[in-house]
Amino acid sequence: MLAKGSVIRVAGPVVEAKDMAQAVMHEMVEVGKEGLIGEIIRLEGEHATIQVYQNTTGLKLNEPVLGTGSPLSVELAPGLVGTVFDGIQRPLEVLRELTGPFITGNSGVTPLSRKKKWTFVPTAKVGTMLSGGDILGTVAETDLVEHRIMVPPTLQGKLVDIAPKGDYTIIEVIATLESNGKKIELPMLQKWPVREPRPHSRRLLPSVPLITGQRVIDTFFPIAKGGSAAIPGGFGTGKTVTQQQLAKWSDANIIIYVGCGERGNEMVDVLTSFPELIDPTTGHPLMERTLLVANTSNMPVSAREASIYTGITIAEYFRDMGYTVAVMADSTSRWAEALREVSGRLEEMPAEEGFPSYLPSRLAEFYERTGVVETLGSEKRLGSICAIGAVSPPGGDFSEPVTQHTKRFTRVFWSLDPELADARHYPAVNWMQSYSGYISELAGWWHKNVDKDWNSYREEAMRILQAEDDLKNIVKLVGPEALPDKQRLILETARIIRIALLQQNALDPIDTYSSPQKQFKMLKIIVDFHRYADRVVSKGAPISKVTQLPIIEEIMRMKILIPNDKINLIDDLDKRMQQHFEELEASLR
Repeated sequence: MLAKGSVIRVAGPVVEAKDMAQAVMHEMVEVGKEGLIGEIIRLEGEHATIQVYQNTTGLKLNEPVLGTGSPLSVELAPGLVGTVFDGIQRPLEVLRELTGPFITGNSGVTPLSRKKKWTFVPTAKVGTMLSGGDILGTVAETDLVEHRIMVPPTLQGKLVDIAPKGDYTIIEVIATLESNGKKIELPMLQKWPVREPRPHSRRLLPSVPLITGQRVIDTFFPIAKGGSAAIPGGFGTGKTVTQQQLAKWSDANIIIYVGCGERGNEMVDVLTSFPELIDPTTGHPLMERTLLVANTSNMPVSAREASIYTGITIAEYFRDMGYTVAVMADSTSRWAEALREVSGRLEEMPAEEGFPSYLPSRLAEFYERTGVVETLGSEKRLGSICAIGAVSPPGGDFSEPVTQHTKRFTRVFWSLDPELADARHYPAVNWMQSYSGYISELAGWWHKNVDKDWNSYREEAMRILQAEDDLKNIVKLVGPEALPDKQRLILETARIIRIALLQQNALDPIDTYSSPQKQFKMLKIIVDFHRYADRVVSKGAPISKVTQLPIIEEIMRMKILIPNDKINLIDDLDKRMQQHFEELEASLR
């Protein structure tokens, strides 16, 4: 029997109801005459505390509260890709057509269309024993995504019937299983609770990098497919632009961008720019492999808390198909603030800076749903989810709780520096404060697919940047002219690394994306420059002769002049550089 209660207290998004003895924890309920969507987050006898995911303005005492008998869940079926949802998976474009620019009440709209038909191509054979994760057939959802219709994780049985190739809606039966003498009809549509991780066979160690095309990330602080990363930074340091660059150019099969509590104009930029972008690897529109969850700062605060669970659950569904999925959460600080606001209205004891004491466990629950896994089913597939969460510490203070706890659960830390942002150095990733815990696991991939010397060149470049950092205080006191030539060479090479390699223009058609091969050749020529220069300086050449070499200007401009499909031009540049140094060395004799 479903619960039928009534409202006895309203405190913003938190509502209390009586006569709810039939309800269970985390059950979805419909609140008030408008049927507002809510979730039970506390039960005490017949009293239920409900977190409402819509605006409660106008909600009155004694209005009805009706249980639904199921937890907050997402719908999983063809139609996900290319759609814009809100935090509880309502399709925003459909809602706009029905209600206008402002969402009111429960419109009764389902997340996925029940009318649209999809061409189903069966692949499973009648008479086969199937279990959760086995593929029944496929649907070409977009030109880039083959949607694999799977047996739900909790079911198994003998396939006694499967629909022929044809067009079907997501609620029409396309297969029938027989289990323990009972027949189970399967449509394309599945539902899954957002707070419960989808099961898998086993977890594997990540070993393949997520190629983003951003040099400071791929070359210096890489993230693995199946990894987790944090992008902390104060206001104006470029968190959103960096995440959008990763969403645009990373080589994941599916991109899920969760705009969690960010300003509406930033999400508008995403919604307007993404449909116009072309995937660099396939030439198709980027939206053919992208899904957006938009829950901006002016939307109900409790739906913000649910949005990242909605995003990660959809990601697990595509992971189970064998895809690589990248989830961009922008920003987890706004999500944590939603937790804090709801916790305050529940009158819970606050912990650090007013955040609830369970903030670390909630962050862990989110990031632990990433990883490389072997999926369920008789035909094992490898799928992965990597999560990249932006963190917006107030005043850029990285000692605040959200940043500190996020560092505990992520292995990559891309620290955005306001001084770099003020100097218009983007991405403003501070190379002295950032780190990646995946370098040893990913070195094998780089050695095999790009160059066996990748890690040695990378480490030498990092040593040069570290040496420059060590010299900063001395330079401030006495100026660079007072330094020995060897140390002045370090400053010059570090300058070239910073400008020619680490700085990248997101708006330049060539510089916005660098292939791994181009990244390595750029790194190599700069480090080789330092080696050649160090040799001639050791033989007595003044540093001024080195810094006046015309080849330096060509190296500085190679990122915008040499496209990814003409990286052999960097080899030509390398030969000219060797010639310049040979001539300089000959002049010393």
